Amino acid sequence: MTEFEKQYNEVKVLLEFNDFNQTIKRVIDFTLDTENIDFYKKTNDFLNWYDLNETRTEEKKEKLTVLLNELYSFLSFKECHNHKTIILVKNLVKEYNSSFKLGPIDLDIKTGEIIGLVGENGNGKTTLLRSLCGELHPSSGNITYHFQHDGLYDLRSKLVYIPQRTDTWRGSMYENLEFTASCYGYSPEENNLVVDLVITRLGLRKFRNHFWNNLSSGYKMRFELARMLLRKPKILLIDEPLANLDILAQQTILDDFRNIANSAFRPIAIVLSSQQLYEVEKTSNQVVFLKQGSQKNLNTENDVTKHCIIEFESELNLSELKQAFSSIEIISLEQNGGTFIATFPEGIEMNDFLKVVINQSISISYLRNISNSTRRFFVN
Repeated sequence: MTEFEKQYNEVKVLLEFNDFNQTIKRVIDFTLDTENIDFYKKTNDFLNWYDLNETRTEEKKEKLTVLLNELYSFLSFKECHNHKTIILVKNLVKEYNSSFKLGPIDLDIKTGEIIGLVGENGNGKTTLLRSLCGELHPSSGNITYHFQHDGLYDLRSKLVYIPQRTDTWRGSMYENLEFTASCYGYSPEENNLVVDLVITRLGLRKFRNHFWNNLSSGYKMRFELARMLLRKPKILLIDEPLANLDILAQQTILDDFRNIANSAFRPIAIVLSSQQLYEVEKTSNQVVFLKQGSQKNLNTENDVTKHCIIEFESELNLSELKQAFSSIEIISLEQNGGTFIATFPEGIEMNDFLKVVINQSISISYLRNISNSTRRFFVN
């Protein structure tokens, strides 16, 4: 089964459960995969109909089924792209002055993958992103781009960096996106069709005629992402895309990133920095933790499976908890703000922890196994 067939079957399940929001997003992804103006028109015709008939569930399902099957018939003959290295970083070091040094950094960035950069502020995440996109030149080491580019300007066209604070747009959002599409190879006939698809894909349809100052910071970031996707990038570098979003919006945009990156026909790489550890870990193929400029890769640390590390919250104090867990071997029990971090030796598992909690009637309001999470780097 090809990657596209897997994705198609997933969308069919979404439609069976009447998840129209997710189904429409994936139908738009498939439509853009066709690179065919007839399908651009068909999907936009459906979206225009949908605007006026959102409550007509059975008709929506019928129309989406027909469109999805037509897309499948067309795309099943296209060759899927294999994921391959697009940027290789070897021993990258960037020194600003004697007080801070980033690196050495080693990264193998592949198409179709998301790499999450996590760490406290001031530890090099933005410096690494700016180095990858060519804004900063390494003090030593190498960054090798595995795609053709003619100079720095062409590189910056194919490798897109979205900073946390973006420049103000002038004019309506839609006019800006039309202009971007016209600059990056879309014909006049397909310009508006593709712009409409992209803004709908990112949940911006009802804001298309808004102006910059009328948007929240979260929607500004989404419009910036829409503009960058119209440039058909090889890789997206995004600095703190979750910073101004509520928890539901964070999960939505990360799900969007995952589907956009993992297109069967147009896969791109995404490198994003964030303070939202758990959300990023659920989405990323690789997680890189930066501390004082030094790199730790989550899945390559030697001690990942040696200790069981549990983060939890309880009404008991530290002394009472140490007494409660005296029945099993424990390496350390520390308090971090209102949260406790318990570290157990190899052989102790989450189930053993839970047995003590139940037997001792310990009140627990929050619980998470962080043995294989970047969270453990923040407490060790």
